[in-house]
Amino acid sequence: MTMGTAIITGASSGIGAVYAERLARRGYDLVLVARDRGRLAALAERLAKEHGVAVTPLAANLTRDSDREEVLTMLREDEGLSLLVNCAGIAPNAPLLNSERGGLESMLHLNVDVLHSLAVTAAQAFAGRRRGAIINIASVVALMPERFNASYCASKAFVLAFTQAISAELNPYGVQVQAVLPGFTRTELFERAGVDIAAIPPEMIMEAGDMVDAALAGFDRGEVVTIPSLADVQLWSDLENARLALAPYLSLKQPAARYKVGTGAP
Repeated sequence: MTMGTAIITGASSGIGAVYAERLARRGYDLVLVARDRGRLAALAERLAKEHGVAVTPLAANLTRDSDREEVLTMLREDEGLSLLVNCAGIAPNAPLLNSERGGLESMLHLNVDVLHSLAVTAAQAFAGRRRGAIINIASVVALMPERFNASYCASKAFVLAFTQAISAELNPYGVQVQAVLPGFTRTELFERAGVDIAAIPPEMIMEAGDMVDAALAGFDRGEVVTIPSLADVQLWSDLENARLALAPYLSLKQPAARYKVGTGAP
């Protein structure tokens, strides 16, 4: 018996490949999605042999409509699917003012549009089955928009807010949803983005295996948001409580007194 089947995007390397290994170890059958056919095939063969699970490599470019539709069809129709892990994503290689618009739009398409389409399809399918789970990889920059490329930060802020929202909607259907917010994690993402990882203080860089292990521990605890390096969870609770405390004041009939003509500073 297995835990069902998990679809993992961005599975050929980095965080996605570690999720594949960890989930295979837990007894999940796998569908591994990425562009690198050779790497996928090698990883699938190794995991099937080591863990005795069924592993299907699916070479696909998720930014291509036809390739993405193949994965969406699986999510809609395969009753054995029980978990979607959205790892596919890219990072910028420069600040926004030094970036080409086309590159930023391609990044947003993968980080936001593709993740959204996969997660929505999974959410609807899993809700109908009254079971399943979705894990979305975001980033701590969602909480620090002043610190990094603006478009990238915004894409990860979308993932965080989207995950929190669908978690609330899916909870009555028995579907679990988690956003994982890694900090700097040692993967090939840096090299692809042209970033010298040696320039980052070593104490700020987590190994991918440690990051995924922490994320899965948070998943097992039912956390909606997991920040693997955050030791004092009260800091996150305080932030969430402050956000929720704003709710009664965010939509009222009258403007706040401080915005009335003649009461503000010149």
